[in-house]
Amino acid sequence: MNDYIARVSENLRRQYAHEPEYLQSVGAWLDMIAPAADDPRYEKLDLITRMVEPERMFSFLVPWVDDEGVTHTSHGYRVQFNSAIGPYKGGLRFHPSVTGSVVKFLGFEQTYKNALTGLPIGGAAGGADFNPTGRSPREIMRFCQAFMYALYRYIGADTDVPAGDIGVGSREIGYLYGAYKKVTGRAESSALTGKGLTYGGSRVRQAAAGFGTVYFLARMLEHQGETLEGKRLLVSGFGNMSWGVCRKAAELGGRVVTLSGPDGYVYDPDGVCTQEKYDFMAAMRCQMGQDRVEPYAERFGVEFFPGKKPWEVPGDIAVPCATENEITVDDAVLILANGVRYYVEGANMPATADALRLLRLSPKVLTAGAKASGSGGVAVSALEMVQNSLRYSWSRREVDEKLRGIMSAIYDASAAAAEEYGLGYDLIAGNDIAAFKKIAEAMIAQGL
Repeated sequence: MNDYIARVSENLRRQYAHEPEYLQSVGAWLDMIAPAADDPRYEKLDLITRMVEPERMFSFLVPWVDDEGVTHTSHGYRVQFNSAIGPYKGGLRFHPSVTGSVVKFLGFEQTYKNALTGLPIGGAAGGADFNPTGRSPREIMRFCQAFMYALYRYIGADTDVPAGDIGVGSREIGYLYGAYKKVTGRAESSALTGKGLTYGGSRVRQAAAGFGTVYFLARMLEHQGETLEGKRLLVSGFGNMSWGVCRKAAELGGRVVTLSGPDGYVYDPDGVCTQEKYDFMAAMRCQMGQDRVEPYAERFGVEFFPGKKPWEVPGDIAVPCATENEITVDDAVLILANGVRYYVEGANMPATADALRLLRLSPKVLTAGAKASGSGGVAVSALEMVQNSLRYSWSRREVDEKLRGIMSAIYDASAAAAEEYGLGYDLIAGNDIAAFKKIAEAMIAQGL
C-alpha cells in the first residue's frame, strides 16, 4: 500500500470508527486497488479520498400511520455516492437494521458494481429502518407514500434513480412510483426501476441479480474447462437473488440444494429446480409476517435445520445471497472442509473481512466478489431505463441475452485487470481495479 492510500485509510478510520460496515467495505477496496493506484495524478487531485466519500448524503424522518390510527416515525436515508459516469443509481432497503453506516456501505459498493456494467450510471443507496414484516398492504402503502414525499425532491431520471433491495419489491416500487407521480405531476418512467411490466418495467428484472451471478459463475467454470452440469450449489437466503440463482443454475444443468432464512436452512437433495418450487419460493417471499424457510421443508418433505447455516453441507459451489457479514471465519472453514471449489458472492459483502481473506488465500477455491458477480440486477435496471427512454419493451429473450453479454464483459474486464497488475486469477481484485480505473479517469476528465 503506497503512502497516499495509507493516509486516506488512516483518516477514514479516525473519522468513521462508528460506521463499521462502511469502514470494512472501503478498507477491503483500498487493499484491492493498491497495485493500480500508484499514479501521481491521484494524490495531486486527492482523487481516492473523493472516491471513498459520498458526494452527498441526507437523512429524514418518515412519519406514517398504522391501521389502528397510531403514528409511527421511521428514519430514512439516501446517499448519493458518485455521479462521474452517470446519474446516481441504487437500491432502497426497508429493514430494521438500516442505519447511515449501512446505507453508506451499500452506496459505496453500488458505485463500483455499477461502473463494471459498462452502462452510464453512478452509485447510490438508501432506505429506512421500517420493518415491513407483519404490516398490512395498506400500512406498507402509507409508509411508501410518506417515504417518497420526503425523498422526491432529490431523485429523477437524470439525477438519482432508486430501485429495490431487501424489503422493497415490485409492490413497494409500485407504491413509491405512484406517490412520485402524484407529488411531481410527471409520469417519469425512469425515476425508479423495478417497476411492474404494465407501467414501464423490464422483463427478467426480478430474477436478474441471480441470473447475472450464474452467468458470471459459468464463465469462471469455462476458464477451468468445466460447466455447471451436475454441480451442487449451496445458496443462502430465499429472496429474489436466490430465486434467480436457482432458476438459471437449473437451466444450465446445476442443482441448488440449500436455501436459508433467519430461522435456519433447508436441504433439498433433489434440488430447487421445478416450477412448483420456484412458485413456492415466490409465495414465501410475499408471506406477510413471516421470514422463514421452514415452510419449504414442510411443503416438499425435506430436512430443516433450525438455527443453522447451509455452509455445513458438502457442495461444489457456494453462493451467499442473503445479507452482509453472514459468513464468519468458522463458516469459511466449513466451506473449505466440505469440498467447495467455487465461492461466488451474490449479496453485498456477505463475508467478514477475515472470512473472505481465508477463502481468497486458499488454493482449493476460486472466488468472485459481489461487485462483479452481483451486477446483474443493476444491469437490467439500467436496461429498463433504456427501454423507458425508447418507449419500447424488449422480449424476455432479448433482455436475458443482453444480460449474459454484460456479465461476460464484466468477467473479461475483471480477469484482464487482475492479469495486467500481476495478480493472476484474482477476480475480486480485478473487478475492483477495473471499476476504479473507469471512475478515476471520468473524474479526472471532469475536473474538480
